[in-house]
Amino acid sequence: MIMYDHIGLKASDLDASVRFYTATLAELGHVLCSRDETSAGLGPKDAPSLWLYAQSGASPAGTHLAFYAADRAAVDAFHKAGLEAGGRDHGAPGLRRDYGDHYYAAFLLDPDGNNVEAVCLK
Repeated sequence: MIMYDHIGLKASDLDASVRFYTATLAELGHVLCSRDETSAGLGPKDAPSLWLYAQSGASPAGTHLAFYAADRAAVDAFHKAGLEAGGRDHGAPGLRRDYGDHYYAAFLLDPDGNNVEAVCLK
């Protein structure tokens, strides 16, 4: 089983980051799959797993990590356990129809403020 669904990184200069990652990841067989003013997704064709997000201002960069979950119950358990371990709610478990018809996820902020997600695509 694959551990990660996708990883998101903030970029202070999105265009420069897209150029860098497009060039370097092409060497590993990955392509630019999605691009708009605020983000870019790279990975295997039609399956971006590294997302770059425009970061404006001098605020510190944070990281977004998304982990595969075997089922929706695991997403629920992830969220509950994270709250009990000191994480902060950043999105209760539920369907995220704007991401996909079957995208069930929960989001937490870890103690350092990183956005950590569990996602089930069933």
